[in-house]
Amino acid sequence: MITKLVKSDPGCPDRAVMKEAGDIITKGGLVAFPTETVYGLGGDALNPESSKKIYAAKGRPSDNPLIVHIADMEHLPAICESVPENMIKLAEVFWPGPLTMIVKKSDLVPKETTGGLDTVAIRMPDHATALEFIRAAGGYIAAPSANTSGRPSPTLASHVKDDLDGRIEMIIDGGEVGIGVESTIVDLSEGTPTILRPGYVTREMLERVLGDVDVDRTILSGNSTQAPKAPGMKYRHYAPHGEMTIVEGDSEEVVRVINENVAAAKASGRKTAVLCTDETKPFIKADVIKSAGSRADEHEIARHLYRILREFDDEKADVIFSESFSADGFGQAVMNRLLKAAGFNVKKI
Repeated sequence: MITKLVKSDPGCPDRAVMKEAGDIITKGGLVAFPTETVYGLGGDALNPESSKKIYAAKGRPSDNPLIVHIADMEHLPAICESVPENMIKLAEVFWPGPLTMIVKKSDLVPKETTGGLDTVAIRMPDHATALEFIRAAGGYIAAPSANTSGRPSPTLASHVKDDLDGRIEMIIDGGEVGIGVESTIVDLSEGTPTILRPGYVTREMLERVLGDVDVDRTILSGNSTQAPKAPGMKYRHYAPHGEMTIVEGDSEEVVRVINENVAAAKASGRKTAVLCTDETKPFIKADVIKSAGSRADEHEIARHLYRILREFDDEKADVIFSESFSADGFGQAVMNRLLKAAGFNVKKI
């Protein structure tokens, strides 16, 4: 299969390109497209064969649910058993935007799309190209991140091409994404609303709308044995090829321990890489040193995170060390992705 790469202005999508991409979807094919979070790999959410193709193209376990993307609120009732009041409240504030909500699904949504579950994850992206593409494709796009399963999510079309060239029909190049980590996922299907994956929309932001909101206890731990209700809950994600360790503690001690471990790894003939911040970069000694930005700007760090992890692969790093970040607010999303990338390998000092 030849994968066609087409460019689209993020703010003013080309209608001819959108129609061509939409036609691919309605015929059962796959199209990678930009959103405000990361690039998604889209197929027809209502066609079980399309969902099977998504899993196959990514090498993704079929019990890992896909997110259904919509572009218009009028399309929501058709895919929900009912539309909860909490969903409407959150949609009024956060849609279009980086928030995915889980509710009971209607019979219209095949279980091939939901990973065998009776619930469906839904979001409306805040990206003009994504919205026009969804409309051109019939209104319902099932889309995980457009990467090989387990690898860092793509924030550029070139990342998608690296992973999926020859496996899908089209990649829409909308430039670099804005946020850089996947959407927040909140489960509204039972009891107290619960965050299953942290993202740009924080617990505090959700609580201002809904009141009490819980956080799944596995978000910052690797001890989940439950079936995944949301992408990323069960399997290792976002991982570079090199062995990765997160070092947590006082900044000066973190630098000292990272440098000690780097020296030991280099002495054994392994290529070393460090993910750090602007504040610590001058003090780090490794073969490859990359700053994600200032520690004071978590949004900058999130935007650069996946690109840096992929660059470590390009540099063929054998061992990777990273600073830790705040587990509060948006920092929780950064730490969740880092922990997944490192397989929860943390050195506390």
